[in-house]
Amino acid sequence: MKLPLRSLLPLGTLFVLLAAWFFAASRGWLVRPTGPGTQIGLFPSPTEALAGFSEASRDGRLLKDTLASLARVLVAYVLSVGLGVPLGLWLGRWVAAREALLPVLNFLRALSPLAWIPFAVLWLGTGDTTVVFLILLAALPPVAVTTVAAVVAVPRVYFRVAEDYGLRGLRLFSQVLFPAIMPQLVTMLRVTMGLCWLVLVAAEMIAGDRGVGFLIQDANQALRPDLILVGMLVIGVLGITFDRLLMLLTKVPSLRWGWER
Repeated sequence: MKLPLRSLLPLGTLFVLLAAWFFAASRGWLVRPTGPGTQIGLFPSPTEALAGFSEASRDGRLLKDTLASLARVLVAYVLSVGLGVPLGLWLGRWVAAREALLPVLNFLRALSPLAWIPFAVLWLGTGDTTVVFLILLAALPPVAVTTVAAVVAVPRVYFRVAEDYGLRGLRLFSQVLFPAIMPQLVTMLRVTMGLCWLVLVAAEMIAGDRGVGFLIQDANQALRPDLILVGMLVIGVLGITFDRLLMLLTKVPSLRWGWER
């Protein structure tokens, strides 16, 4: 079976990047001489990265840290979307509430979640709850604000026609509003997932006791750039995987008209 061009192009890009990585390692561009017979590594070679991956996999640490990070991200992501989308729908439909609360959401959205780390550690200590709390602080305001913007942008004629057909309450949300804002929601869901992974690494480096971010920080202190790269690759692969899964929402038949209108 022939692969379509859209599948061959990413594979070709990956092949070029791997070839450039091997070539740079073979030419000695990934190390810097520091004196006679001494050098410092600037970036791990492919063989070093593979050896680091094999080591972390054999002792079980990579799997444990990956599962810990995955659980934290999924819990924080579900909470962010589960709270942020209904809040955004409510604010988008009721002007008075939007005028009162939107400035607060924008204020929280502008704050770096890392600024909350001292308070989070003081309130919750270190561990899963603290990391989830920090991710939630970073992800919930953008989810709510994006949902508000999507609802406000829906043409008013949609709601007038829906009222003429007797669509109100949950039927109005499920049959009119959600399909209309689905393109913006899918983009928001994808961006939010990336934001969750971004904050996770920083939070685990400072307030975590395990996880991929903690693995990267621990490898940095142990001068193990190969393990640092392994952690980065794990996060990148997981991020791409979830992004592709979220893109499947664009194939739901009942929501397609949001893209085609």
